[in-house]
Amino acid sequence: MLAATISHATFDRSIVLIMIKRILPYEGLLHEVVEHGGVLYIGGIVPEDTSLDMSGQANVLGQLSRLLQALGSDLANVLQVTIFMTDLGEKAAFNAAWKAHFAEAHLPARAAVGVADLGPNVKLEMTAIAARSTPT
Repeated sequence: MLAATISHATFDRSIVLIMIKRILPYEGLLHEVVEHGGVLYIGGIVPEDTSLDMSGQANVLGQLSRLLQALGSDLANVLQVTIFMTDLGEKAAFNAAWKAHFAEAHLPARAAVGVADLGPNVKLEMTAIAARSTPT
């Protein structure tokens, strides 16, 4: 379940910072979204339940979907995703979840990058760039 508080701060007329504080397995302000010209730059989505295997942790895609809906967009408007994984051998499990979330006609550009560590039991972290469905 998406447990988030969304607040907006405008520093000039073209850039809006959207700060989202979530209840996650460790402390901190972990998710920030910056909007510029109707494009949402989403950083650092990590699994809410790090006790799950890769298939379960791939629910970051569901988190992304809910976040986009709250911000006036959806998965069909995702332009690019970068996935950081601690074990690229688990990429097939992530790909199965990927295919379940993205329609073939709306596949974004994507890169998967192997990394040494993302935190205790965190198997992946994802950033995304998406267009707002209706620019503000």
